Amino acid sequence: MFDERKYVSFYYETAKDLPKVKPDPATTAMLVVDLQNEFVLKDYGEGKMFKEMGEWDRWEPYFDRLHDVVIPNNKKLIDYFRNNSMEVTYGRIACLKNNGEDRSPVQKTPGWNGMLIPVKSFGAQMVEPLTPEEDDIVVNKTTDSVLAGTNYSQLIANMGIKTVVVTGIVTDQCVASTVRDLADEGFKVIVVEDCCAAATMELHDAELKIMNNIYCQVTDLEGVIKLLEENK
Repeated sequence: MFDERKYVSFYYETAKDLPKVKPDPATTAMLVVDLQNEFVLKDYGEGKMFKEMGEWDRWEPYFDRLHDVVIPNNKKLIDYFRNNSMEVTYGRIACLKNNGEDRSPVQKTPGWNGMLIPVKSFGAQMVEPLTPEEDDIVVNKTTDSVLAGTNYSQLIANMGIKTVVVTGIVTDQCVASTVRDLADEGFKVIVVEDCCAAATMELHDAELKIMNNIYCQVTDLEGVIKLLEENK
């Protein structure tokens, strides 16, 4: 069972009534962030790179969480949204130029964010079994935030969306940037803890504690489905 106090930060430790999101399924969309072949597969992209660098032991727990928890839970939540005629949307890191010159400076910088993933490449595609359907909105970003480098917020606003359920990777970077931007633009945000991952559980938990109750409401897969069912 999800512990609602786990992600309560210093700011809200003494609060008696924590803010609650009451999502109307008719105006709620799911946003899957960066669950792409480049970042998820164990023998391709970053997984392959970590093995070649001799760093697989450090990263294996992260990839295990992706395959054992995050991907299966995202599939369950996507199925729930589709079965209830709710919007499933995607944000992915993908540059339009093969040489990556259209990327933001942060994604041109060597290191964790230094990535070159052309939009038509295998690495840019969302990992199976989370493949978008033909009518799903998929936006391509060269920024951490799904909103900063795309027209995502305008698109969902046009459709009357008011609440966004966010999943994906990594919790403390692209997910966090997206959540903050959604909140600043006036959307209610729910982050599904067991549908997200960071490099370590320490980073994952710390970022969720920072964001919870200020920019979003953190819950788990069972909790978000319960919220949606209660507000039908």
